[in-house]
Amino acid sequence: MAGPVPVASSLSDIYTVDAIGTQAKRWNNLLARFQTIYGQPAEFVARSPGRVNIIGEHIDYSLYPVLPMAITADSLLAVSTNVASTNTKEGHYKIKIANVQDAKFPAHEFDIPYEAVDIDATVHEWTNYFKSGLKGALELLRKKHGNDFEPKSMQILMDGTVPAGGGLSSSAAFVSSSALAVMVANGEKTVDKTELTELAIVSERAVGVNSGGMDQSASVFSERGSALFVSFTPSLKARPVSFPKTNPELTFLIAQSFVTADKFVTGPVHYNLRVVECSLAAAYLNAVLNPPGTQLPSDASPLSVSLHGFHETYFALQEHSSGATKSKSTESQLEELVALTAEKLDKRDGYTREEIAAVLNISVDELNKKFTSRFPVRAEKFKLRQRALHVFSEALRVLKFMSLLEQQPTNTDDTSEYNAQLGDLLNQTQDSCRDVYECSCKEIDELCSIARKAGSYGSRLTGAGWGGCSVHLVPAGKVKAVREAWEREYYSKLDLSEEQKEAAVVVSKPGSGSAVYLVDDKPGPVVVDDRDRGSEVY
Repeated sequence: MAGPVPVASSLSDIYTVDAIGTQAKRWNNLLARFQTIYGQPAEFVARSPGRVNIIGEHIDYSLYPVLPMAITADSLLAVSTNVASTNTKEGHYKIKIANVQDAKFPAHEFDIPYEAVDIDATVHEWTNYFKSGLKGALELLRKKHGNDFEPKSMQILMDGTVPAGGGLSSSAAFVSSSALAVMVANGEKTVDKTELTELAIVSERAVGVNSGGMDQSASVFSERGSALFVSFTPSLKARPVSFPKTNPELTFLIAQSFVTADKFVTGPVHYNLRVVECSLAAAYLNAVLNPPGTQLPSDASPLSVSLHGFHETYFALQEHSSGATKSKSTESQLEELVALTAEKLDKRDGYTREEIAAVLNISVDELNKKFTSRFPVRAEKFKLRQRALHVFSEALRVLKFMSLLEQQPTNTDDTSEYNAQLGDLLNQTQDSCRDVYECSCKEIDELCSIARKAGSYGSRLTGAGWGGCSVHLVPAGKVKAVREAWEREYYSKLDLSEEQKEAAVVVSKPGSGSAVYLVDDKPGPVVVDDRDRGSEVY
């Protein structure tokens, strides 16, 4: 999984066979539009996909493992560095950036000083996502080449097919492809996947979102045909995970709710607030369960204090005090933490800043400075009990799901019972997201209910929640029935365009991660491998 981002020689290296025809037309349109806008050909295209999360919702920023997979929808950046310097300010480089959806995302031109990239996180501007990738990439380039490194000017045309606010990580795809584009434009012949992922994780936070690391990891590391088990401690690691052969065969369906959930816009009361609540829960549990004066380790979580950090600290101290020579299994530890959380965090309506500060033995001002100043949040009370219960129980569900995948079904002639066990874990996740973490919405709940009645083994929200998409584990023979039920009971009641109707439900196959496609030595249309060419000419 580790190693350099691949350089694709054809679209067959990036997409599955069934997607080649559509993608070739799209890429050729991107390159033709680039030529029209800038009067010259692009040199390369940087590509990073969106993702769907199978299980492990809202636990990556608490540093627990997750199981996403990449999808076909992606962010493409066509790039050239052949930019005239005549109108560029001294000590600056120029960024020209446009979007194929120019009516919705207007083009911009920036003269950026060599020493800094200014991002106004209070302004919801689409180019901020490119700037955040630019900023992170330049920080890495300066570590490699020194502080005097001068970045190249760039001309960029972006085409994104990951729906914004759809829960499929459009922002992570855009930031990851932006960082990759900047690295390649500035002469990096090989871009390390781990370095790209780590800088993309940190970079997206510059836009004002307390992101974890799942989205970026799935976007960069994924391999076609496999899901991705991503762990964050002691360091970022990802490994491919295959689903066993089942009968009935399993299919993942992604269904749009068409409720837009923008993490930037609603962050203060939704996404960012949950991140703060999880870190506050870690600090609170540390104060009431560990010896006085115990400090949690500073880690890679958004606020440097995580529930995983508390988890490790608590059991390390328990083992030390008891003289235990053998550690409990992680599953047993998580079960114990669920019980301890229910006992120690007993205020179901939440905790005020004053109540939390008193337990942490700090002032309210100190609490705000440490936990609520980096990203804006709005709350009178913080639901520490519910957030910790979800995180610990969801981390446990991920381990149970992985255990089932690794065990393989015992009866290969009929795996219905095995399939149902996988699906039940997804259903439990949805119940927890709805009732405990409070990140679902009635539309997602309705899609899940309809799907389950029509034959889905397991249905749940995917992504940040509060709208967006849902993911469903469906037997292949029930796909038609589930789609028809959604159309009859949900989509027919919405005023949707033909384009929206077509994109409402997608049969998802695990896709490949980030890639670079060099076009400067391939004049004309993009290259498609002969075996996938069929009768069409690309």
